[in-house]
Amino acid sequence: MTIIPFRQRAFQGDWLSVPTRLDPVLLLLWLGLMSIGLIMIASASIAITAEQYGDPWYLTKRHGAYLLMGLVLAGAVLLVPVALWQRYSGWLLLASIFLLLLVLIPGVGKEVNGARRWIDLGIISVQVSEVAKFSTVVFFASYFARRHQELDTGWRGFIKPCLVIGLLGFLVVVEPDFGSAVVLSATAFAMMFVAGVKLRHFLLLLVAAGAVLASVAVLSPYRMQRLITFIDPWADQFNSGYQLTQSLIAFGRGEWFGLGLGNSLQKLFYLPEAHTDFIFSILAEELGLVGVVVVIGLFSAFVVRMFAIANRALKTGAVFSALAVFGVAILITFQVFINIGVAAGLLPTKGLTLPFISYGGSSLLIACALVAMVLRVDAELPRESAQAKPQVRARNSTGRVRRTVLAEAA
Repeated sequence: MTIIPFRQRAFQGDWLSVPTRLDPVLLLLWLGLMSIGLIMIASASIAITAEQYGDPWYLTKRHGAYLLMGLVLAGAVLLVPVALWQRYSGWLLLASIFLLLLVLIPGVGKEVNGARRWIDLGIISVQVSEVAKFSTVVFFASYFARRHQELDTGWRGFIKPCLVIGLLGFLVVVEPDFGSAVVLSATAFAMMFVAGVKLRHFLLLLVAAGAVLASVAVLSPYRMQRLITFIDPWADQFNSGYQLTQSLIAFGRGEWFGLGLGNSLQKLFYLPEAHTDFIFSILAEELGLVGVVVVIGLFSAFVVRMFAIANRALKTGAVFSALAVFGVAILITFQVFINIGVAAGLLPTKGLTLPFISYGGSSLLIACALVAMVLRVDAELPRESAQAKPQVRARNSTGRVRRTVLAEAA
């Protein structure tokens, strides 16, 4: 790969550089998903923006601006060598923790519908839990790349990352943003499993995390009501079950080929949050089962491509790069699964955007930054066939050999 250096950093050997080759498949899938998102937001928001702002294209224009900002941010991330993310991952995590604390201060954090999740920067409100997702992937990729042996040696190496995950999850839940806390924690747990944590430790962690999340849901009245509504939304379809029942009606209307782009009825003030959390319902209504399968197929191909990049990074011994790309793939997978699951009535209602498709500035910007980091990882990997380095093998408590995806550091 040819790298064009244009500015040397203060520390020796580090350069901001322009990669001259990007993965064409991943790039096309990414641009395709964002294009679908722009089209669906234009369709889903046209009625509500005409009513509220007097301009049917108001949110479409804003989303287009966010897309441009996301591409600019992605371009900036592409200039940063992977080694710099690894070197400053700790500082990035500390900055995210600071922001998560800052947003809880009245007058600093912007409160919307009882949740204080945003910091208003004037032209854009930053949702700090989205920033935390980026830093979580980078930090744990760096941590496990350096200390993955500790996960297999005893409780100390297992407890330390759990404390960090617990702190991040707690700060996000306090906002409150239960959905982002689940995605963030699940991503970190998956990275820990891939890094080679002992199976008994991992199972214990899953049980403990499940108990904590269940307690948070049960002890919070509105979350408990969501669980009750999820079980039978039609029992209270004009009150607590209204949003889910309207979403299910949209799915039913779509049938095989949909009503046609722009012809949704549920977006006409029936389905709340039609352009954000429940945009997939409008997509299902307008494009039908065929459109749903195509979009899910694009997301699947997108994630599979990232797994392939992670596997190639692993074979060349780039452990941090492999874990970082794996973390991005898992994070996007969880968020897509939860958003679609909620819209289809498979999961309790939760406010999570559909990556690259839902309206939301912070979510789109961070998702673009994550994809740019994956593209940078791929650009730095050698294209010539490299001999795979020996893999670490760990035995679980039953004595059977469990293969991990970590390579032996040279």
